Amino acid sequence: MNRRDLLKTAGLAFAGSALLPFEGLAKTENVKGFSPSGNKRKLGASLEVSSIGLGVQNMSRTYQTTIPSRTEMHNIIRTAFDKGVTLFDTAEAYGPFEVERILGEAIAPFRDKIVIETKFGWNIDQDTGGRLPGLNSKPDHIKIVVEGMLKRLRTDRIDLLYQHRVDPQVPIEDVVGTIQDLIKQGKVLNYGLSEPGVQTVRRAHKIHPIAAIQNEYSLLWRGPEKEIIPLCQELGIGFVPWSPLGVGFLTGAIDADTRFAQGDFRSLETRFSPENITHNMAVVELLKKWSKQKESSPAQISLAWLLAQKPWIVPIPGTTQMSHLLENIGAEEVTFTATELKEFNSQLNVIQIQGERLPSFVQAFSDVEAPLKKI
Repeated sequence: MNRRDLLKTAGLAFAGSALLPFEGLAKTENVKGFSPSGNKRKLGASLEVSSIGLGVQNMSRTYQTTIPSRTEMHNIIRTAFDKGVTLFDTAEAYGPFEVERILGEAIAPFRDKIVIETKFGWNIDQDTGGRLPGLNSKPDHIKIVVEGMLKRLRTDRIDLLYQHRVDPQVPIEDVVGTIQDLIKQGKVLNYGLSEPGVQTVRRAHKIHPIAAIQNEYSLLWRGPEKEIIPLCQELGIGFVPWSPLGVGFLTGAIDADTRFAQGDFRSLETRFSPENITHNMAVVELLKKWSKQKESSPAQISLAWLLAQKPWIVPIPGTTQMSHLLENIGAEEVTFTATELKEFNSQLNVIQIQGERLPSFVQAFSDVEAPLKKI
């Protein structure tokens, strides 16, 4: 079965409110391979990582709800490290719990040479893994969550701990204060926020420096350019784009005739509705044009464009396929001259993406401001 048929016929698991990025689908014929270059970037003041990371979210279950080979997932993670990747992204919500376990098993031989980032914040029963309604960033809960993370990841510290979504019931001062306690204990080294409200970022950063913000950002969704990326520039915060390949759209694997199967959350996103997807194909055509010009793939052009935006942007494409891993990290070899970037952006800026990026019930968890702390 080819990839297009697979997209049209297979369902995609939507696990609670934790979206499953759909990355690394571009064809790999005649594209640049990866040779370790040792390129590094900084998140925040001092957290050094590879310029492209690896999201391991789907390694416990694929989009089609099949269970990948655990041995092969270990192999992909270890190959990524061998090829120079040092940033590995997971979360308690992925599985839940199981993806942290897979990552912990895989990185044991080189734990001290990489950066692990994981996330807390969804309301998950810590004994059963059952998903409960809404969010939970209560201080006592955070501490329990971190203990479970450390066991699953087989480590004594978390290099970068994100609040997965801002809890509208818990002041950010209480959240950051709890993280500071964990930092003093050596269990957490750095912290970040995912999809936060702007004022919450400022309040949190005043208490303890934020290393990174993790938001959706790609050629398909450029929303962070309005406020979040300028704020990161102002405050010296790194930026980690999730879904940097636009849930598969920017790889060229989806076309105007694609219809998503029942269970595929993209069927709920109006940017992929039949009336909008045809219009939005313009960005894919632009990528195909440039991929031919630069002898690469649409996915690599997409990632290279992200890298060209700021020196502190580190995308984390995910995959369960070795060929896609090598393709994605090969984007590091694709560079734009100043003239090329200006030309690309001028062509990009005339394309207006139609439709919303997320279903409303998921979008409601983004850009949330934490309540003020009562004195």
